[in-house]
Amino acid sequence: MLAPLRWLGRQGTRAVAAVIFLGIAVPPLGEVLRPYVGVAVFALLFISFMRIDISALVKHMRRPGNVIAATVWTSIAIPLLAGGTSEFIGIGSVSPGLFNGIILQSASSPMMAAPAIAALLGLDATLILIALVGSSLLVPLTAPFFAYFFVGDALAISPSLLGWKLFGLLASSAIVGLGLRRCLGVARIERYRQEIDGTNIIGLFLFAAALMVDVATALVEDPLLWFALLLAGLISFLFFFGLSLLVFWRVGRDIALAIAFMTAQRNVGLMLAVAGNVLSDITWLYFALSQLPVYLSPHFLEPIVKRIKRADPTGKLECRPSRPLRRNPRMPYSLFLIDRHSHRVRHPERRCNRRPICGWPYNPTLEGSSRRPLR
Repeated sequence: MLAPLRWLGRQGTRAVAAVIFLGIAVPPLGEVLRPYVGVAVFALLFISFMRIDISALVKHMRRPGNVIAATVWTSIAIPLLAGGTSEFIGIGSVSPGLFNGIILQSASSPMMAAPAIAALLGLDATLILIALVGSSLLVPLTAPFFAYFFVGDALAISPSLLGWKLFGLLASSAIVGLGLRRCLGVARIERYRQEIDGTNIIGLFLFAAALMVDVATALVEDPLLWFALLLAGLISFLFFFGLSLLVFWRVGRDIALAIAFMTAQRNVGLMLAVAGNVLSDITWLYFALSQLPVYLSPHFLEPIVKRIKRADPTGKLECRPSRPLRRNPRMPYSLFLIDRHSHRVRHPERRCNRRPICGWPYNPTLEGSSRRPLR
């Protein structure tokens, strides 16, 4: 019975890329599956809670700087940058429907499936999950603000209703997921990892099929508009991902990749649920086509992530002295090494992101040294 799920889980990112094309190829299936979108999102989220790494969670909560930075970046900085750039280019005057779609897309929280897909890629799913919860809690406040700031009164979103819906969804999925983790045990969850991955892919397919109902019809009726909106969705994805990667790269490669991936995975389904009745057909079509790079990205990012991890398994750049080191005879060898050219103290086992952590020591072996001892 579990063999099909196991096989599907082994396909990994290839299956994630395939579900989007299956959703486009079979529009009637999307009509049937549309009522079950909420169930699919709930399943993806509680599975993410079930697979959460408790030790990593404790580590992130002790040092919440990365979580806070990721939450503020994806909830406040990205909508401001995306909206300001779109306003500067003049997209609103050319296509108001596309402009509304970009604003709502950037103001939404990350996709509920982002932690599950990040687990398939080997990224830090715990960091993404915690930042996802924080961003989702901020959406009732930030999304209406940015929608009103950039769009005006054209969209009516109730912050209180959206907040209660998000709270109920997150609380119920957390209770179910953590309860299952306690009942099943970590060892059993790890043993059935491929079957759980297969279940994640089924949930992604339910959401994609329901969203892609009208995509094939739009391609036949107006192919120029179809490709223009697809290009806009691709540019938005690259904007979110590339800018986030650039901003957080110095923090660490693993963290930068995780935050960039989470930022690019926008939950447009949430905006469709709360504002679908006031959106134009162009906005709906843009939301659907913007999911193509979202679903295809794991397949193309997987070899890149593996190569980066293989080159630097720690996720950080190792401090390597550029010049030969020699031992200071008055210091234990296990503690310090002295660069004979710059007289800098270096920790041989210390790692950092940008440059070696070092200072200017007093070196008694060098006569006439003007350097003072470190304190």
